[in-house]
Amino acid sequence: MDVTLHLAQDPEADALLGRSPLAALVGMLLDQQVPMEWAFKGPATIAQRLGTDDLDAHEIAAHEPEAFAALLSQKPAVHRYPGSMAKRIQQLCQYLVEHYDGDAEAVWKDVATGKDLVKRLAELPGFGKQKAQIFLALLGKQLGVRPTGWREAAGSYGEPDSFRSVADITGPESLVKVRAHKQEMKAAAKAAKASGG
Repeated sequence: MDVTLHLAQDPEADALLGRSPLAALVGMLLDQQVPMEWAFKGPATIAQRLGTDDLDAHEIAAHEPEAFAALLSQKPAVHRYPGSMAKRIQQLCQYLVEHYDGDAEAVWKDVATGKDLVKRLAELPGFGKQKAQIFLALLGKQLGVRPTGWREAAGSYGEPDSFRSVADITGPESLVKVRAHKQEMKAAAKAAKASGG
């Protein structure tokens, strides 16, 4: 894995996401209740604060929980909820150590079908069905991981030329389109709720 992603809109952070499977998973985990760029810059900030140029699942899993939470809480905080996200990142890393010997790429390496891959992703701590589908779409669209049926398994996020999620962000223009789509979805959901639907 060594591609250029544009999710953090920061060259160093994006370079890490493109070469480190664990950084990409952690960025996806952080992508909730904060702007996308903030979430995907998080792995680079964590690596920097750990004094390294990459993330290591064994190291993070074994880190003292309070110290790891403090690391994420330093200003600027890695997330709006640094304490709970520190716990989730450690849970993710512990799961990867237990099930994949700490190798994040092993989650998708040698998977035969998109259906199997979305199932594996959804089993990761902090990943539900939607997050698993979005990450599968990111793997397929930008990272060249395309098991049989990956687009179908990714649902609407796998559709070509759509601007629904981080899977579709390739630069500032597509970021604007994805953000506009998300705003439309929120407005539609709000309107449906207001009308009792």
